[in-house]
Amino acid sequence: MRSLRDGQRHVRSGHRQHARHEGVTRGLALDLGSSRTRAWVPGQGLVADTGAGPAGADGHATRPVRRGRIVDAESCGRMLGRIADTALGADRGDTVIVLSHPVLAGSEHRTAARDMIRALGPSSVIVLDSARAAAACGGPQDGGPLLVVDIGAELTEATLLVDGMVRDARLAETGISDLEPGEAPTAVVRTVLDMVMGMWHQDRHGALLGALRRGPLLAGGGALRPDVTNRIAVRLGVPVRLTDDPATTVVRGAGLILGSVLRHATVAPVPPGRSG
Repeated sequence: MRSLRDGQRHVRSGHRQHARHEGVTRGLALDLGSSRTRAWVPGQGLVADTGAGPAGADGHATRPVRRGRIVDAESCGRMLGRIADTALGADRGDTVIVLSHPVLAGSEHRTAARDMIRALGPSSVIVLDSARAAAACGGPQDGGPLLVVDIGAELTEATLLVDGMVRDARLAETGISDLEPGEAPTAVVRTVLDMVMGMWHQDRHGALLGALRRGPLLAGGGALRPDVTNRIAVRLGVPVRLTDDPATTVVRGAGLILGSVLRHATVAPVPPGRSG
């Protein structure tokens, strides 16, 4: 299990930096997951929800992302290119692409992901963590403490946000796909509880208690399973928050952030003597 205290910096969310995105008029939000890659366009909604790629030489389907890491950059780049071509067309000079990544994604993954997005040719790129994207979709908007638990196919993350900033985060390389068919989600629930207890022991300001009183926001494919959500609620002794489709919470939140950027973007002034 990795935690924020392993060296992850506290960073501000990129969607507040509107001044960096003058002139953009269109955009695409991406959630690059281990089992699914989802894309969202404001005004259109979900435009892509792709699983593993075509079968490789060994006959198995290719999966360019495993355990939150890009393991096949070439395949991943082609997949993102196809999505961008369909959603934005070939000319992407007036576009911004928002990409979410796991909160504790390593610098190698973040750099590779940013480089892939830049290679798609947008005029602007925003890379932000999945917890703040989820909070934009399903969290309270008053800036108070929020616990986001993202239960994916191969990763489980718990993130404590305070005033939109990451206060603490935990990650385990286990998820729903590690369960055998029909197996009770005991291991996944235990992982979530261990993360929350670890935060509890480190919390000196009562932020986690405040977040638990509000109810943690559950996201990811694991949050689609009542046997997971009910057990977490019972073991924590608090109600949990769910959006209407937890599997798309992150990409919809990234889409909302993208929509905010597009609304605030301004066309750069035309220099004197030159026509627009």
